[in-house]
Amino acid sequence: MKIPEYPEFSPISLDMRDELYPAFNMLADGVSEFTFSNLYLFRHSYGYRASHLTGKTFLISGEKRGERFFLAPCCVPDNETLELLFQDHAYLKNMAESQCQSERIRLEGSGYAVHEDRDNFDYLYNRHDLAELSGKAYHKKRNLVNAFINSYSYEQKTLDKATVADAIAVLDAWKQEKGVDGDYAAAREALDLYEILGMRGAVYYVDGKPAGYALGEPVAKARMFAVHFEKALGSYKGIYQFINQAFAQALPAHFKFVNREQDLGDEGLRQAKMTYRPVGFVRKYRVQPAGPAL
Repeated sequence: MKIPEYPEFSPISLDMRDELYPAFNMLADGVSEFTFSNLYLFRHSYGYRASHLTGKTFLISGEKRGERFFLAPCCVPDNETLELLFQDHAYLKNMAESQCQSERIRLEGSGYAVHEDRDNFDYLYNRHDLAELSGKAYHKKRNLVNAFINSYSYEQKTLDKATVADAIAVLDAWKQEKGVDGDYAAAREALDLYEILGMRGAVYYVDGKPAGYALGEPVAKARMFAVHFEKALGSYKGIYQFINQAFAQALPAHFKFVNREQDLGDEGLRQAKMTYRPVGFVRKYRVQPAGPAL
């Protein structure tokens, strides 16, 4: 399906990949949502629909908690188009930092408020730090990994046609263990379509049985690797810390950073992500019409 011209939008579909993937692949900031696979896999969660702004950019329309928002991954639209978009969207979500630096003055001068969206910042780690876990800061992580290594016989295999069924078995067991669906639907579809979507990952075995997996894709012109899904059976103590390290070790050296996505304002998740000592964030900004002056 050819993506329609703005103001028409069509639901995100798999055959839009040929148009969207090359454009998103050139983005340098590394915003984890700005990949075709992420938009496609969460299309039902947010009702994503796509439009093309002739000669300029792609627009994605979505909805969260009853509010409509739009994404402009490749460039911020001109004032005339923004005015039209804000007639039926509450805010522009996930404006990248490079866009903010180049467009903030224009936007604020045109009556828009620009705010950091901390809950949606992606956590950025030095791949080498996660792979080595060296120094006092990672003492507790090392202990958990060592306890796992000393307690179990383990193996790592590339996620491929021979192992994907094992990853699906882990996901199904994870869902049963958690007792909630969470992101199960998107995670399952990611495994079904990993080749088509250009994702890559690894499957982990404990005592010969499937016990965990990680799945993601390159972003930021392959400077970063974004981990979109990481599932494991919680009965194996230390398995998540082990997978985190083992997967970072297995990534090619040209990936300088690992993007482990956002915490969505969850305080427990925020604390957990901070314990891995991020070297920075992929900052994102929200734009909306400024309210009346008080």
